[in-house]
Amino acid sequence: MLSHIPQKLLENPDIALSGDIIGNCVHCGICLSHCPTYTVIHNENDSPRGRIFLIRDMYEKGGAPDAKTVEHLDRCLTCLACEAICPSGVEYSKLIGHAREYVEANYTRSHWQRAVRSTLEMLLPRPELFRLSLYAGKLGRPFRSLFSGTIRAMLDMVPKNPLPAKGNINKPGLYATKETRKKRVALLTGCVQNTLDPAINDATVRLLNRHGVDVVVARGAGCCGAPAEHMGDEDKALPYVKANIDAWLREADSPEGLDAIVINASGCGTSVKAYGHALRNDPAWATKAARVSALAKDITEFMTTIGLNKPAIETGQRVVYHSACSMQHGQRITVQPKALLEEAGFEVLDVPEGYLCCGSAGTYNLLQPEIANELKARKLKNLKSVHAQIAASGNIGCITQLADEAGIPFVHTAELLDWATGGPLPPAMTERAH
Repeated sequence: MLSHIPQKLLENPDIALSGDIIGNCVHCGICLSHCPTYTVIHNENDSPRGRIFLIRDMYEKGGAPDAKTVEHLDRCLTCLACEAICPSGVEYSKLIGHAREYVEANYTRSHWQRAVRSTLEMLLPRPELFRLSLYAGKLGRPFRSLFSGTIRAMLDMVPKNPLPAKGNINKPGLYATKETRKKRVALLTGCVQNTLDPAINDATVRLLNRHGVDVVVARGAGCCGAPAEHMGDEDKALPYVKANIDAWLREADSPEGLDAIVINASGCGTSVKAYGHALRNDPAWATKAARVSALAKDITEFMTTIGLNKPAIETGQRVVYHSACSMQHGQRITVQPKALLEEAGFEVLDVPEGYLCCGSAGTYNLLQPEIANELKARKLKNLKSVHAQIAASGNIGCITQLADEAGIPFVHTAELLDWATGGPLPPAMTERAH
């Protein structure tokens, strides 16, 4: 695809890279069949190919983009199914990321949009504040039918049941193995996950400890920066990114060192693995960011390298594995989670149309609830069609989006691996048993 971006804009390295990426697109249209928003809306401008044309035109015109362009770019889930299937190797993730940064720098959103985005950027990275907001949301949940759009979506996402107590992995420190030590890793405990489902981190640490791995939660590490990043607000994302880099490299450069940074929320994992790209043009941070990205491993990636202990119990349940977009398309991890579950004794089933997003996509289900709900309904229908006993995923966003209506316990992959190798029954399965 030819582009004529003004030379002045090409002095920005992100826009220059975007120009090269646009040039790689041959507008073949293969991506359309895998794009969730095109599947729902059937509008060329809501497809990857259409958005690439819009991004090219936005840069060629310069200045503030028009409202229609912003609307279509906002509707992108950043699921990256298009990137995974593109025969020309178009790096759509970088293209849409830089386009959103350009939009936020040059477009004036409505007061309402700015207020919603600022609220999400403030609440999601701060677990204590996020927890308080959920308590407030519980008061408003009975009245959610009076609202629509984002407010209704926020109230719908407030958990019906009481919030779980804080988990055991809720502060910096070393969680040492009682076995012969094989490895030492840092764990990203997350912000939303550690509030909504702290049992995931507890299970992850038990699983790692049982396999001879010391786990450290680094002082100073926190949100991965994804909430602000998804909304194109690089200035708000970078402080989180840099704080994590410093925290993890202090551990990596200590006498004990680090073998990996283990992440059990695939959306966070995709973001951390992109730190090297985000800071590639910053001389003070480029090398450090690249080191951290190289150390980042999803929990199933890491467990595959060290090997799974023989199952301690007979499992055998039929597990339908929902692969988050950030896992299968963003990180290209497709085999390891299912192979580990099979090794743990489960019968693993695939979700029909598994390449399509469930509609969660970070903050997408709050900012674009109509499209997100259509995708959610489609995913739930496909999940139920295989008649599994348990559903599993590696991303808290997908679990939160689907669990209430799945009709079966919906748990994290690490919880099942922990249970199979000697840990307790996952809480969601305990509740269903009761």
